[in-house]
Amino acid sequence: MQPVSEQTLWMRVPDPSQHDHFLRLFMEAQDSLRVYVRSLLFHREEEREVMQEVAAVLWRKFEAGMTRESFARRAFGVARMEVLAFRRDRARDRHCFGDEVFEILAQTVEEHSETLEAERRALGQCMEKLPAPQRQLLEAAYAPGVRIDQLALQMERTAMALYKTLHRLRLRLLECTRKGLAKGEL
Repeated sequence: MQPVSEQTLWMRVPDPSQHDHFLRLFMEAQDSLRVYVRSLLFHREEEREVMQEVAAVLWRKFEAGMTRESFARRAFGVARMEVLAFRRDRARDRHCFGDEVFEILAQTVEEHSETLEAERRALGQCMEKLPAPQRQLLEAAYAPGVRIDQLALQMERTAMALYKTLHRLRLRLLECTRKGLAKGEL
């Protein structure tokens, strides 16, 4: 048996359920992270570069049992550190803001996280309005470690049919959430 090198360990294929769980959490946080990073860097090219590094760091440090909240806290912390590292690397550019301006911007963006919380509450209210079978389907599909193909088999449906159903439910929830936020039903 050959010894396992560090490179071999790094190149191992991740557990698919862990990868799926990470992707769900990352996709859920991605828009907020992007706004946060964009507000601290101002250039889309820089934002893309930093977001790629944020995703890579989050995946390397991902822990299987993470909740939405713990993942979001870590994601914003990593994003902040990656922006600081990016800025440090670009410090010779005379167009960079100083640390004081950066801190003010970072604090301002973090303060707007209340908006995200309002959106989360509105989504929760919309979930409660769904009929129980639809709510249970969404909860089952987005539970940690669930694979859609396996869930579809359990439900005696095709994976594509399940994906389409989930897509329609997500659109319905999006519309409900937007209306709830517009009416101020929080």
